Amino acid sequence: MRYAYGVTSALLLAGSAVALVTGNPAGAQVAQNDERQMAQVVPRAGAPSSFADLTAQLQPAVVNISTRQRIKVQAQGNPFAGTPFEGLFGNPGGQGQGGTREAQSLGSGFVISPDGYVVTNNHVITADGQGEIETITVTMPDGTDYPAKLIGRDAPSDLAVLKISAPRPLPFVKFGDSRQARVGDWVIAIGNPFGLGGTVTSGIISSVYRNTGSGGAYDRYLQTDAAINRGNSGGPMFDMRGNVIGINNAIFSPTGGSVGIGFAIPAEIAAPIVDKLRTGRTIERGYLGVSIQPLSDDLAASLGLPKNRGEFVQSVVPGQAGARAGIQAGDVVVKVDGKDVTPEQTLSFIVANEAPGARIPLELIREGRRMSLTATVGKRPSEEELAESNFGNDNTPDDQLGQQPSPSQQGLVEKAAGVSVQALTPTIARQLGFSEGIEGVVISAVDDSSDAGAKGLRRGDVILSANNRAVRTPTDLEAAIRSAQSGSREALLLRVQRRGQPAIFIPVRLR
Repeated sequence: MRYAYGVTSALLLAGSAVALVTGNPAGAQVAQNDERQMAQVVPRAGAPSSFADLTAQLQPAVVNISTRQRIKVQAQGNPFAGTPFEGLFGNPGGQGQGGTREAQSLGSGFVISPDGYVVTNNHVITADGQGEIETITVTMPDGTDYPAKLIGRDAPSDLAVLKISAPRPLPFVKFGDSRQARVGDWVIAIGNPFGLGGTVTSGIISSVYRNTGSGGAYDRYLQTDAAINRGNSGGPMFDMRGNVIGINNAIFSPTGGSVGIGFAIPAEIAAPIVDKLRTGRTIERGYLGVSIQPLSDDLAASLGLPKNRGEFVQSVVPGQAGARAGIQAGDVVVKVDGKDVTPEQTLSFIVANEAPGARIPLELIREGRRMSLTATVGKRPSEEELAESNFGNDNTPDDQLGQQPSPSQQGLVEKAAGVSVQALTPTIARQLGFSEGIEGVVISAVDDSSDAGAKGLRRGDVILSANNRAVRTPTDLEAAIRSAQSGSREALLLRVQRRGQPAIFIPVRLR
């Protein structure tokens, strides 16, 4: 089970109670939880009296999945190298090369056809992409084991389809329509937490289309408070009609155990992908070739825009669909193909579900002006190709940059932005490993207590622009700060270049 570490807190606010206004005429307002209104939406019995009958019907189709895998490990240096004991204990890693170790994984899945097709998470059978599969075993609720064949897997959506062969037709379940799911609906989860075997938990849908902030085209989940733990991965989430409306996938937890915040891949996303994997069809996704990030508080403040409406373009891949359409770094994309870009409906999700070759209209904001473009959607590269295209040499060489000035020597830039800068001379540019012709100012020191320090700015970074205006001298940066302050902006949008990495935009809160 994938999980994210986090700490939650609750804040209880006291205040005066107010009656919520309905559509009734003035003077005839009724509380939203008035008994007469509640009788229309809540069955007299309230919660289901028992989930036993539903569980008995569904549990035979839910399976446990175990794998044996071979994991590559890096070679370790010989601790006795250069001593009389070198070679005495051999070299288990083998002549300086990495060896392998055996690993096991446990998860859950469910049968979707009588002839033995099984759905689970990709990370259940790949050890998060690090393992080479040796065997996959599917265990039925009655304890019968079947060897399984991997039919297809899809890393971006974290889905996989297996096939087992049984002497007779198997019990199976069907996908439902997760688009009909509502916050507050009852659900049950069945799976194999901690390898204990078939376990049933119940709860409600806490949120629909939850964005967890992990990024990617499929960061769009059903959230539930039904207990989900490690080993529940790949197991089904059922509605009260017995339909699979989600595939349990991840949890949010400070401890690694369930704290009532679990996430499931919605059936509306999973079902079409599972169908393609099952039939051997290629999964093609739309691609613009842009690097994006949500419009956070600081980023929105630096641009003078409302937050959580649109996504910010950090960079554009040359020659790809976004670049051909005219998208530029620094743009804020607010609408794609008539759909608003929001945290619940991200740019990645909308584009990934467009067919390559489709022409889609885009609405964006560039330097405060609203613009319209049309893009021809490209084909998303494989995860391996995307990983290879990411470059970044994080090593910053020794340099002769100035030091952090004392408080009495600090000017506007140091006091407001928390960084010290100096002119980027050709000598310094060569020393830092930048190409000729780069223009900007170089950071010589960063105040660790500032927002710039918290955002990761560091000595040797080059500031190319501030609030979309080129910065060629420290005076230019001072002017940008004064302009932001006079416009009552709380943050400054810097475009920063680090050696060996693409330039990115970083909003720095002014102090």
